[in-house]
Amino acid sequence: MNSAAKDLRLGVDIGGTKVAVGIVDASGQIITEARRPMVANGTAEAGLEAVIGAIDSLITTHEVRGIGICAPGPLDPWTGVVINPPNLPCWRNFPLAEKIREKYRVPVKVENDANAAGLAETKWGAARGYRYVFYATVGTGIGTGIVFDGSIYDGKTGSAGEGGHVSIDYRGPRCHCGKLGCIEILAAGPAIGVRARTRLAENSSRGAAILELAHGDLAAVTSEHVGKAYAAGDALAREILEETVQLITVWLGNMVDLLDPDVLVMGGGVAAMLSPFFGEIKEHLPKWCVNPYVSKIPLLLAHYKADAGIAGGAALCGTS
Repeated sequence: MNSAAKDLRLGVDIGGTKVAVGIVDASGQIITEARRPMVANGTAEAGLEAVIGAIDSLITTHEVRGIGICAPGPLDPWTGVVINPPNLPCWRNFPLAEKIREKYRVPVKVENDANAAGLAETKWGAARGYRYVFYATVGTGIGTGIVFDGSIYDGKTGSAGEGGHVSIDYRGPRCHCGKLGCIEILAAGPAIGVRARTRLAENSSRGAAILELAHGDLAAVTSEHVGKAYAAGDALAREILEETVQLITVWLGNMVDLLDPDVLVMGGGVAAMLSPFFGEIKEHLPKWCVNPYVSKIPLLLAHYKADAGIAGGAALCGTS
């Protein structure tokens, strides 16, 4: 293997519908990538073959030092066993790392996708140079990762970092996890859509721009429509996003008080939509946080966007 090959690693991002793979160099640049369908509802072997097919599409033309895999949890990051992810019913207590290691004879690491994305941001992205990193991806759900001194904090059993299921309202709506008032059920993309549809049902004239983007179909309104309407100057869209920002601010205040990070990084589609409000979040964080240094903690938009899973997988290579 030549020296250039030693600096390449393969990142794998497994979701319920797709497997994304990419060759990543030592600086975190994704050189090439590919996507294949994931067989999530078949047999364990069919799911594995889908992942192998995606890996084979790139690894036959590139030598890599290791393979890092982002997979939905719950999983065991030390053994690489996927335990029982709701979005991947094909795998129950499935030894994914072992199977891939046997196939390709290189080191393999499996991690929760948000943890791995947080590591990628620490090594190569927005959090580079920081020691105590809190990373959140806000999209369809909310996932978080904690990185201390360049290493993911997994906790005793590998279950740490479930920041999306921290409740900020014990009387709030029931989250899919079963708890009440989790930040995910209150502020992720679907929650923004619900908030918009509720307001429009009360007074559709206020959100004409949102409804127009949804072609007049109230039931079809999503967070994406709200974001586009806000960008076009719609007052109701701004109101909905500002409410979301307030919820995120309360939650981030709790995270700062718990972890005392030296940087906050947010990624995902909803985070990008909320990025114009980052200044507002920073301004109001001291009201929701006892940490006397909270105003000095940067709040940054993640470097990696749709390819966060590939970069995250690659960032795992070389970690113990």
